[in-house]
Amino acid sequence: MTQSDAPNAPSNSPVLLEIADGVATVTLNRPHAMNAINRALRQRLYEVITAVDSDPDVRAVVLTGAGDRAFTAGLDLKELGSEEGGLGAANDADPANNPVKAIELCRKPVIGAINGVAITGGFEVALACDVLVAARTARFADTHARVGIMPGWGLSQKLARMIGISRAKELAFTGNFLDAQTAFDWGLVNHVVEPEQLPALAHRLATDMASIDPAFVSAYKRLIDDGFAVTFGDGMAIEAERSRAANGLVSPQDVEARRAGVQQRGRGQS
Repeated sequence: MTQSDAPNAPSNSPVLLEIADGVATVTLNRPHAMNAINRALRQRLYEVITAVDSDPDVRAVVLTGAGDRAFTAGLDLKELGSEEGGLGAANDADPANNPVKAIELCRKPVIGAINGVAITGGFEVALACDVLVAARTARFADTHARVGIMPGWGLSQKLARMIGISRAKELAFTGNFLDAQTAFDWGLVNHVVEPEQLPALAHRLATDMASIDPAFVSAYKRLIDDGFAVTFGDGMAIEAERSRAANGLVSPQDVEARRAGVQQRGRGQS
């Protein structure tokens, strides 16, 4: 097991990194500020995500927040209010300054372990993850309208596609909080557990994902994401094209060799 936030970085860095058994745990580390996303955190997150993406020993990632109050409260409005043009961070396409772009660059599965509130930009960071699991005390909120800032990291488009347009509009136009159980009922998160059980659940799922061939997982993730971004018909065409290309390289012997492992795994989970 190794733990650091980046080579030669201090232990109080805004993003921490721990790697064990093929899983990288990335922790947003500003608990005193509800893990608000300031410039230093954005830049460090990009460095860390880039490092784990290129590390062959890492096959899956867990993203979470330090402490029990917040996953992240979104952009650090105190910092933005003190900088000329600071709101440009909400529309910056550079992954070194846009945490959503940084996460989306990761070719490995990213599990968001939502340990507290995920608010506005923090909600958008959560939606950049491939899978969400939440503590029972977690809550989500879209307060863009109340702050007077239009979303620029994908919330207005992603959330409606995940939970339905009417529910997304309710959250957007009220700024009300969405509790973890309702988020589960609406299909936003996959699992809800007690706070103390969240790390173990996230790492169990990540370990399962890490047991799959990483090149295959990366290609499958790209297929799902690329199809999700277009119409259903175009997505089906993308699947057909890539399926033909990939499956043409698989021999019957390959399938037979893997079939026994799948059956054994199925018996162990019954």
